[in-house]
Amino acid sequence: MPSPRRLATLIKSAVPLLKRQILVDAVDAIPIAGEVPVIEISFPGSDRLPIYVTDTGSQLLCISYLWRDDEVKPRLRAKLMETLLDLNPAVPLSSFGRIGAHFVLVGALSPAASPADMALELATLGDNGRDALTTLAEFLV
Repeated sequence: MPSPRRLATLIKSAVPLLKRQILVDAVDAIPIAGEVPVIEISFPGSDRLPIYVTDTGSQLLCISYLWRDDEVKPRLRAKLMETLLDLNPAVPLSSFGRIGAHFVLVGALSPAASPADMALELATLGDNGRDALTTLAEFLV
């Protein structure tokens, strides 16, 4: 069973590095109660999307929710899917996917990741999420 304490310690150690890396004053790390330990990383006063981090035992998953299925222009849906597949190889350290009705960006790290590794993943996923929203805005209502 993954350790919520280990994940919280890793995130806490990564936050100062992350703040320096992305040049923000505040990063909040809030545990979300539930069966699976999840920590929400948010960036108050920034245009960055929240990132949810969990430890599955075999990997640390980092997920950022981009938009809901019902926010996609119906006539452009097929083109969006094709564009996401085309962009997937070019998006560093992240992959597009879907969870239920949400389009997401996902990154993963080894459970042995260092705070510097975690800070890099969170910074990159945050940048990729912001870029995706800007680049793919034409597909959204």
